[in-house]
Parts: sequence; C-alpha cells; structure tokens
Amino acid sequence: MTATQTSLFPPRTVTELVEDIQMLTQEIQDLYCLDDIPWIIGVSWGKDSSAVLQLVWSAIAALSPEKRHKTIHVITTDTLVENPIVSAWVRQCMKKLETAAKEKNMPFEPHLLYPETKDRYWAGLIGKGYPAPRLKFRWCTGRLKINASNQFIRDVIRTCGETILVLGTRKSESSRRAKVMKELEKKRVRDRLSPNASLPNSLVYSPIEDWRTDEVWMYLMQWSNPWGGDNKDLFTLYRGATADNECPLVVDTSTPSCGSSRFGCWVCTLVDSDKSLAAMIRNDEEKEWLQPLMDFRQELDIQNDREKRDFRRIYGKVELFERNADEQTEIAPIPGPYTKYWREYWLKGVLEAQVKVRQTAPEDMKDITLITQEELSEIRRIWLEEKHEFDDSLPRIYEEVTGEPFEDIRPGVSNNLLGSDEWDILSELCEEDTMHLELMTKLLDTERQFYTKSRRIGIYGELQKCFDSSSRSKDDAIENAHLKRNLKNAVEEGDITQVKHALKETLNHEENPQPKQLTWGTLKFGQQVDDDSDGVME
Repeated sequence: MTATQTSLFPPRTVTELVEDIQMLTQEIQDLYCLDDIPWIIGVSWGKDSSAVLQLVWSAIAALSPEKRHKTIHVITTDTLVENPIVSAWVRQCMKKLETAAKEKNMPFEPHLLYPETKDRYWAGLIGKGYPAPRLKFRWCTGRLKINASNQFIRDVIRTCGETILVLGTRKSESSRRAKVMKELEKKRVRDRLSPNASLPNSLVYSPIEDWRTDEVWMYLMQWSNPWGGDNKDLFTLYRGATADNECPLVVDTSTPSCGSSRFGCWVCTLVDSDKSLAAMIRNDEEKEWLQPLMDFRQELDIQNDREKRDFRRIYGKVELFERNADEQTEIAPIPGPYTKYWREYWLKGVLEAQVKVRQTAPEDMKDITLITQEELSEIRRIWLEEKHEFDDSLPRIYEEVTGEPFEDIRPGVSNNLLGSDEWDILSELCEEDTMHLELMTKLLDTERQFYTKSRRIGIYGELQKCFDSSSRSKDDAIENAHLKRNLKNAVEEGDITQVKHALKETLNHEENPQPKQLTWGTLKFGQQVDDDSDGVME
C-alpha cells in the first residue's frame, strides 16, 4: 500500500501487534463460550471484515469441538449492482468458507442476502423513475444494504431473543466513525460490547476497532487464511488504493457506504467516478469487456437532469423550491421521477450493456446478469399497475435488444383488456397533448383494475386521484402551485387583502367560466348553466 494514513493511535511494534492478536483470541473465546447468544459476523469480504472473520475463525478453531456450541452466522449483502469482479470474488469466498466449515466441523454458516425485489436498484430507477442517487437523495443505501442485513438480524433476534453482531469497523476509518463508536462505548452494558443504535436486543462487538490500516494488512499477509482462501488475491484487488477502500456491511447510516469506497456498486453516482472499475479496465486488457458498464454509468451520472424528469413529484403533486440559476434566484418545481421516455431509455441501455458484456466477457463470466428477470417483472408490474402505462413496452424493448421473447415469471400478467393498440389510438386522438393522454390512460386503466374486483369500493376516490394529478396542463399546474404558495405566504404574513384578491380572481366564474382543473364530479354530473340558458347540463 502506497497511501499514507493519518493515524488516530500511536504506532505499535510487530511484537505488540502479536500480543494484541493473542489477547483478542482469548477475548473472542471467552465471549463465545460465555452464553448461548448467537453471533452474526457482517462481512463485505474487504480487508477489515476479512481480518475480523479470520480472527474469529482462528479463535474458535482453537476450542475443543464440544465447546463450539453455537452457530456463527456470516452474512453478506449482494446489491446485484456490485462491481462484477468483486461480486465474483465474494461468491468464491462464500463457497470456500461454506466448504471449509463443513469439512472442519466449524460452526460457521454463510448467508448471501439480497434486497427485496421491490427495493432493488433497477426497480427504483427504471421502474418507479427515481433519479440517479445523489448525496441529498441517497435512496439506494437503505434499500439495497441496510434493509436486507437488518431483516436477517431481526429474524435471529425474533427466534433467539438477542444476538451479538461482530463487525470490522475501525475508529481510524474516519473521524465521524470514531466519534460514533466512542459515544456508543459510553453506553456499554458489557465489556467490549456496544449497544446497537438501530436494532434493539443486539450488541456490537468490534475486535479490531483500534487497529490501523497497515496493521490490518500486516495481519492478513502474515497470518495464513484458515478456510483455504488467499489473502494475496485480496491485496491484489486493493493494489493502488487509498484509505477506506472497501464497501462495508452497512447496518446504519453512520457506517461509511459505497459512496466513499473504492469497491461499490458499478452504477454508483455518489462519487465523481468509479476509480476501481476504471483502473481495472485501464490496467488489464482482460477486463476491457467491462467498458459498457463504465459507459452506461457515465451517461447516468448527469448533475442537471431536470429535462429528463417529470415536473411533479412521484405522487403527482407540483411542489416548489427556491434555487439559484444563472446567478438569479427563482421559484421552480422540484423535479420528480424520470419520464416514461427516459425510463424506457435506461432499460434499453442496461439491456444493451448486458448483451455486450456477455459477448466479450471471459468464459467464467459469460452468464453475467446486470438486471435479473425478477427485476424486469417488477418493473413491468410498476409500469402497468402503478403508472397505468398499458402499452406494455417492456416486453417489446426486451425482445428488440436481446432478440429473445420476454417471459414474465408472474402468471397471467399478459391477460390485459388494454394494450398497445388502444394506447396508439389514444395517442392519435390526444395528438400533442401529453397531459390529456396521461389522464385518459389513467382513467381507463383505473376502471380496468376495478373491473375484475367483486366489490368496486374506492373506485371514485382512485378516479379523483387521476384528475388531481393529471387534468391540468403543465403550465396551469405550475401556476396553481405558485398561487397556493403565494396564498400560504400571505396568510403567514397576515396580508388579508392579498388573500382576498387572490381568492376573488380564482373564484371569478365570469372571467374564468371553465375550471382550471377537471374533477371526477364535473365529469360525472356536469356543471349547471345560468338560468337564461337552454337548460342543458354542460
């Protein structure tokens, strides 16, 4: 390692490190044999978690077989958008650990965890249209990492009452991490065991909390891997890296996430660039097949993506905020999810990248999957059921890119009353009026969804939601949002005159004979005309 590290601790000699390892070995054995509380070791298979797992394995291996009385769960979360090289490394390590545990009668049980399908990256970005994650909108960390690992921990607690979570967190990772760990140390109810701020009935044990980075590497290089792995291969992955170069198991928001790590998700837009993936491609001709991933990630990483996103929030409401544009302050709508066009564009892009890497990848990576069938099925469900896009474009896009028909894992999903033909007819009738098209498709599909139900309770409310979100044009919707904002500010400032004037203009039917927004009530019952008219309901 060539990078320098600002140490929070005084340097130790090799002899002192050896003594510390011996002390930790005895400590691990004592804690393990003390009670029947199950252990969970959270690993990312980076340097820190690998060192902790190796310490614990070596300590437990030194115990007699009859003392290995409780299972030690080893959990790793696969976000399904990990760097493919690192992902392959992780799976290889998990397999070796499982094999060695069975052969040597060790109480280690590995678990490869995945986020729920609805929480996965592509279901959020392509399905719902969440914009590429940013520091102020980091929607990915909790869904992809925290939820999956915490759910496993909760299940163990629910079964056994409590658990001890063993992590490779270190105070020298960052000043923020050191502060959090020191605060938790003050609340310790047992020696070396800190309370878990987010998971009651679980205690956190951090054996190497006071180790420096160079000590971690010294231990991994000088002490052989006990389950048949090769720590030199891990060092090769880290070669040329800076401090804190791994994506740790994330169990709370204070843990450094992939955004500040070298090894993280290949789609990560929380950093300026994926330096590890770029270095792999640049320094190794055998990894040039990863270039489509880099290209897709760079296209996704656009700071100003307002033109690609809806002018409304994901729930259909226009919300305003004050921003600086061209050295001027303006009140503008908060951009919402990606539009239909861009969600389809990103789907096509990731499928094309998958096809390219499968064509050029080495034999052992030919089956690489960038987006799973479960995710594709969930995206299709969101587009059809939540966004009412019954043109059902996903199967068409999939077949155009891959040359294969799309097979949905959900039975009966293709039995729709509405389809692309009806969508095309509506598009032609609505011409360039995209909001009118959106309203009509939402109304028709809402009726379709209630058509098969034995009781249609709630249909009027759902139809009203369609009008609330889609019956105004873009300009009218934004104008209405400004009106509401001005009224709210006037009320807060106590300017009753301004409030009365704004309300008078809004409710003046002579100047505004038609409502600016249609409602379910006006569509169903019409609007009563004046007494001197012909009596027809409009």
